[in-house]
Amino acid sequence: MSELRIEDIIAIVKEAGNIMLTAVRPKIMEKSGHANFCTETDEKIQKFLIERFEKLLPEAEFLGEEDGQDVFASKMAKGYCFVIDPIDGTSNFIYEYRPSVVSVGLLKDGKPYMAVVYNPYDDMMFWATAGKGAYMNGEKIMSTDAPLSDSLACFGTAPYYEELRDRSFDIAKKLLPLCVDLRRSGTAAWDMCCVALGRCGLYYELKIQIWDYAAAALIAMEAGCKVTDIEGNPLSYKGPSSALCMARGVKEVPDCFD
Repeated sequence: MSELRIEDIIAIVKEAGNIMLTAVRPKIMEKSGHANFCTETDEKIQKFLIERFEKLLPEAEFLGEEDGQDVFASKMAKGYCFVIDPIDGTSNFIYEYRPSVVSVGLLKDGKPYMAVVYNPYDDMMFWATAGKGAYMNGEKIMSTDAPLSDSLACFGTAPYYEELRDRSFDIAKKLLPLCVDLRRSGTAAWDMCCVALGRCGLYYELKIQIWDYAAAALIAMEAGCKVTDIEGNPLSYKGPSSALCMARGVKEVPDCFD
């Protein structure tokens, strides 16, 4: 195999973002769960990414959101595996409520190795390689060192899991007076990138899928964030998980997560 370069992944993801930008009135398909949508553009982008990555790294396995599988198979724990969310924020995409992003995480032996998240609407390209820092449009980024009291916080509502609704909003209610204000974007990958970039001090969600966090968690960690599940355990990279992403200035987990 020739040397794998993050620049090659970035170029392919940039092309995928252009597919999103040029899509017109996509056909909508519903999946299981409340307001859980897929569009023909999701499927088109995922197909494009897999075809291009197969040429780039023939030995790699693939796990994409539109495969209908959310848990790693044993064969994916060794070697390379691309974890793809062709459109993170599909509801945003359908209703033209920005942003939506393309998210691609590359795992090596089951651990995060390379990551690319692209917001084509603002032409913001995030990427990271394990141990080499996080970047946005070529500039190295670091999370904010401001305390939570001087920061925005963002969260996801785990909208497909009704049983988590009350706790999700109970935490938000308790978190609000601890920060400047709360935000919800509708895309977990974007929220974690906003913490990595220094726009927010904290992000949480009680259940997201591996394709939601496989790329953005690495970008956030390389930007100095602490990324765990809600209980403080490392993310598994084997399936769905809760997620808590805290910037450098948030030294301790707020009491609202107890």
